Amino acid sequence: MFDVNTYVTSLLEYLQRLEHNHLIKAALIFIIYCILSKIADVFIDKILKRLTAKTKVRFDDELLNLVHMPVIWTVIFLGALHSLIWLSPSAPWNVVVPRAFKTAIFLVWWVAGLRAVNWLTQHSFAVISRRGNIGREIFYLFKNVIRVTVIVVGVLWILAIWQINLTPLFASAGIAGIAVALAAKDTLANFFGGISIFVDRTYSIGDYIILDSGERGEVVDIGIRSTRVKTRDDVLITIPNSILANAKIVNESAPFPRFRIRLPVGVAYGSDLKRVEEILIRVAKTNSMVSSSPEPRARIRAFADSSINFELLCWVDDPRDKGKAMHQLFNEIYDTFAKEGISIPFPQRDVHLQREDV
Repeated sequence: MFDVNTYVTSLLEYLQRLEHNHLIKAALIFIIYCILSKIADVFIDKILKRLTAKTKVRFDDELLNLVHMPVIWTVIFLGALHSLIWLSPSAPWNVVVPRAFKTAIFLVWWVAGLRAVNWLTQHSFAVISRRGNIGREIFYLFKNVIRVTVIVVGVLWILAIWQINLTPLFASAGIAGIAVALAAKDTLANFFGGISIFVDRTYSIGDYIILDSGERGEVVDIGIRSTRVKTRDDVLITIPNSILANAKIVNESAPFPRFRIRLPVGVAYGSDLKRVEEILIRVAKTNSMVSSSPEPRARIRAFADSSINFELLCWVDDPRDKGKAMHQLFNEIYDTFAKEGISIPFPQRDVHLQREDV
């Protein structure tokens, strides 16, 4: 006949013997952590991903994909660390194994961090390229700098986990940094000059600028070392960023892309000034290259020796149309003045000869 009391007593004695078996305890703890990691996996995959899929932003979906596997592996490695408490390994394994698991946890999140940097930079480049605020080379430079920074920080962190003295490493890095800075002084000046141009937003690709030397052209590229400007003669000028960062730059495309042009016009004394003003404004308004807002206007500027000087003020939508618009307006003004009987004077001198009687 089956004796329940005997069976229970035997089971309790067996459990008491297991209580003193650290290997079994460690295995049970590790199994419990594995179960917790599976629960976390199901929770992220079945619940959180469905919630993030309902949102309009994409960032939460990418963030969840990035942390999904690191969370699972972190729980598993923490279970292994917890199990080591009961196993009590002998030297040197009591130091090597825990540090190895800590390094594994860090590496999991380190890789996730690198993937996050890659995704953020690619997403940012898509936005920046649409706006055209920064050159491709500058963007990739910042991307590589960030990645190198993450890698260097990761290596230093791993060395700190293994309690390796970093003082000699920092001292060597300082000496090497000074040597590199002295050898690449001009390159570093151009690099930081490019950063200052980007931060200050002095100009961007597509802007028309006038340099200190008088050259005028379109910015076609902002690189790591220099900026390239194409003049109206289709000549490409390359200027180091360190020079541009400390130079006076006239940006004709800022703060608004439209550009104002001034046309000096002289008429003869005796002309109907109101009629001249109406003709100038009408000519500007009928030109397709002239912007309708702000409206064109004409102003009297001076009573000169041979003429009354007007100035026609109008705007074009793109600075590159400046020369062509002025050419068209001058032609139209000349033809219109000829039809309206308004004369454009030019300097004349009357010479009087006196005859002396001999």
